[in-house]
Amino acid sequence: MAVSLSVATHQGSLPVAYRLYLPKDWADDPVRRAKAGVPDDVTFQTKPEIALQQMRQVRADGVPPAVALADPAYGNDSKFRAGIAELGLPYAVGIMPSTTVWRPGEAPTGSSPVASPRATTRGPPARKSGRGRRATRLRHDKTHQTVSVKPLALELPADAWQQIAWREGSNTVLTSRFARLRVHVAHGDVRRSEPAAEEWLLIEWPDGEAAPDHYWLSTLPADITFEHLVDLAKLRWRIERDYLELKQEVGLDHYEGRGWRGFHHHASLCIAAYGFLISETETIPPSGSARAWRRPRSAVPAGYRPRGAAATLAAPCAELNRHTAYPPRTHLGARIATMPVLRAHVAALGQAD
Repeated sequence: MAVSLSVATHQGSLPVAYRLYLPKDWADDPVRRAKAGVPDDVTFQTKPEIALQQMRQVRADGVPPAVALADPAYGNDSKFRAGIAELGLPYAVGIMPSTTVWRPGEAPTGSSPVASPRATTRGPPARKSGRGRRATRLRHDKTHQTVSVKPLALELPADAWQQIAWREGSNTVLTSRFARLRVHVAHGDVRRSEPAAEEWLLIEWPDGEAAPDHYWLSTLPADITFEHLVDLAKLRWRIERDYLELKQEVGLDHYEGRGWRGFHHHASLCIAAYGFLISETETIPPSGSARAWRRPRSAVPAGYRPRGAAATLAAPCAELNRHTAYPPRTHLGARIATMPVLRAHVAALGQAD
């Protein structure tokens, strides 16, 4: 299993970081590490920790900032979300239905009042006794409880759901029902003196399904349009689609070795090949202009000769030399033993390659 980071647009995506995930029992086994050639500086990390390390590295390498997307395996990790925020990046990440939040307009006991028609105002935490310092951490009480996102979604009225289309499918436009709410995430309240920043909770409930099937948390701006929020959250389809092609067309999942270096070399070559294919595809209509090349080709140095080419353009066998010309047949019985098979323009193209 590998952890990867891709850059993506609506037209395509490409992995820019790719690293093998080592389970803890593997990472702590010196014999197996030595046999597989695992570098000494590679220690056990969870998948979200590896992903954050990759994001920090590509930001340091100058990759332009963008919205971070992730599936629930990563997005449900509060430390992962906090790490993205520390990098100054907005996110739209999947979460599990069991993730707990405060209902819109509510916040934990001890926080400032929330401006909302449904706001529940609470004062600062009271002392447990007449001694000791005043409590500063947020706390819950019996009348002020959090809720998991799934039951919260089921509580929403019918007019909270909106039919939104997000992209063209192979046969039709893809649409589904969505709802969105501004909420405070509840995880980690006991370690905070102020509630978590408000963010979007996006929920998808397709027609005909018994319950919602996708949930996201997003720190995108409060004034973002509903359609744009859905479009960005759904952009992970691009990565999933490209990974299918990386595996099926380029052979990313065909590696059968047992070495750390070999695994990463194989992935690097596959990703480079796929990057070349993407680059070529964008020059072909309708993606590109009617001309095959929108960018100028690199000039070939004067006197360039491909490695292994003969000193002249003469064919190895004299009778096949392109300069040899034979007269046309005079009758059906005429028998010509040889014929020219090389042409000047073909040879020139071979040199350019």
